[in-house]
Amino acid sequence: MSDTRIRPRFELEEPMARLEPAALPVPAAAGAPPGTLGLATGGVALLVLGFAALDAGNFVASQFARGAVLGWATLAVALGGFGLLGLAAWREVSGLVGLRRVDRLHAALADPVRARAAALAWLATLPDGAAVAEAVRVTNDPDAILALLRAGPVASLRARADQLGRAAALQVFTAAAAVPSPGLDGLLVGWRGVRLVRQIAELHGLRPGLFGTLALLRRVAFAAAGVVATDLAADVVTRTLLSNPILERLASDVAGAGVAARRMIVLARATAAACSPLPPA
Repeated sequence: MSDTRIRPRFELEEPMARLEPAALPVPAAAGAPPGTLGLATGGVALLVLGFAALDAGNFVASQFARGAVLGWATLAVALGGFGLLGLAAWREVSGLVGLRRVDRLHAALADPVRARAAALAWLATLPDGAAVAEAVRVTNDPDAILALLRAGPVASLRARADQLGRAAALQVFTAAAAVPSPGLDGLLVGWRGVRLVRQIAELHGLRPGLFGTLALLRRVAFAAAGVVATDLAADVVTRTLLSNPILERLASDVAGAGVAARRMIVLARATAAACSPLPPA
């Protein structure tokens, strides 16, 4: 009786074991070829820039045929125009590379083996990083290295970011209270917020262009969820702003002014967290 009860169970377990998810092939994501949209965008860019360069070269050659002075002047204009386009492209690429460098430093600082080398590489890019670099060189504990970074350059950068955030909050607060218009308030907060993000990025050694700023804004949106005590900091700054009798009188008429100021403080903290390569404590 016991054999007849156990045998069907083993007969069911064997085929089920063959269908384990671990045995199924998993496609590798690394080294995947670009998608159709990427190929199409690259092809269009190559055609536009290539034909523009060929057309400009033919035009310069025809101008040289008319006269040397006219040809050299046309060549100078063409080189200047393409040079400015190349400089703009270089700045965009440099901004994106800078954001990727933050990701690499973040991963390296989280690795106990590479933490000291990554910390020294990051301190070399900071104006006041030399004071902490000597202490990092003689420290072998990865946790102690991160503590030195948080107490030194990270605290300094965060204080400067808070200062920029308070300045932006005061500007937005005053403008929103003086001109109580929902449409203008939205434009003002958006413009001042993007400028604040760029200022804090430059404070951390980044120079994001247009696409770099868009990528950084996406990072800031994710970092805002992990910023701790931002509501408390925003409340403290808002109460400080309201301690001015004139601003208190204005804020009593426009309730959205305090909300706009609060957003600048939270945005400053989130941007500083997104630009810092250190893992969260």
